[in-house]
Amino acid sequence: MKEALSPSIDSFLAMISVEKGLSKNTVEAYSRDLSALCQFLLEQEVTSWNKLEPFHLRAYVPWLRRKGLSGSSISRHIVTLRRLCLFLQTEGVLSDGTVPSLYLKTAGRKLPQPLSSEDIRSLLDQPDSAALLGRRDRAMMELLYATGLRVSELISIQPQQINFEGDYLTVKGKGSKVRAVPFGKWAREKLLDYLQEARPRLLKGRTSSYLFINRSGKPLTRQGFWKLVHLYARAAGIEKKVTPHSFRHSFATHLLEGGADLRSVQAMLGHADISTTQIYTHVNGARLKEAHRRFHPRERGAGK
Repeated sequence: MKEALSPSIDSFLAMISVEKGLSKNTVEAYSRDLSALCQFLLEQEVTSWNKLEPFHLRAYVPWLRRKGLSGSSISRHIVTLRRLCLFLQTEGVLSDGTVPSLYLKTAGRKLPQPLSSEDIRSLLDQPDSAALLGRRDRAMMELLYATGLRVSELISIQPQQINFEGDYLTVKGKGSKVRAVPFGKWAREKLLDYLQEARPRLLKGRTSSYLFINRSGKPLTRQGFWKLVHLYARAAGIEKKVTPHSFRHSFATHLLEGGADLRSVQAMLGHADISTTQIYTHVNGARLKEAHRRFHPRERGAGK
């Protein structure tokens, strides 16, 4: 029965991959959401798209809640559903009146948890500068903090994307959008050391189109880098959860705290919408409130 639903879903996934230029990870996330939708529809005995009725879709949100999904996850599933249905309407598979309005309680946006400058410094000092892999890891983390790249962008960098004359990277981000991101002297120093000394010795005469490689000469994976960051965070004695994305959060927060304008940070992060970047101004506001609570005489109990 699922086979009757699959061809249209496959066409939709092909469309967002080829025409919209969405990343492999994004397409895979859509695919997972649509697998859940198929499971739901089959439980409702909807075995083809022409049997889909508005009351079926109204029952989808309660079904997702019963599965224990969070509000943000449910919102993502509904966005996926809406985009699929819009595609099916465009293709003439669904009629315009099939999709009802699905109202969701707006989930509060979770504030990012940046690291302090001291934590970042301690984290960057952990790799062993005498070891080849340690020099690679230091270069990766310095570059990540210097640029605010997504980890998927970091592990896919090729050497020709680096311009040492202008000290910037040319990065292809979400939606295949290309942006130039500057980096500073610390990242430059560690990158040159890795490129000139460590990488050739890791390659051992082999070739690779990727900048960051493992001891076998293959590109480093997201999971591999995540494990490294986790180990270095533990070695640094950092108690809060640290992930590769923590560098991106810290990059944006520290730039804004230092006086950078929001539009510049948006461009460096590769955000299509400035509202996505504005979440970091909320982080600054939270820190200001905490500073007020800790240091204002009235709040500390003095001056009553």
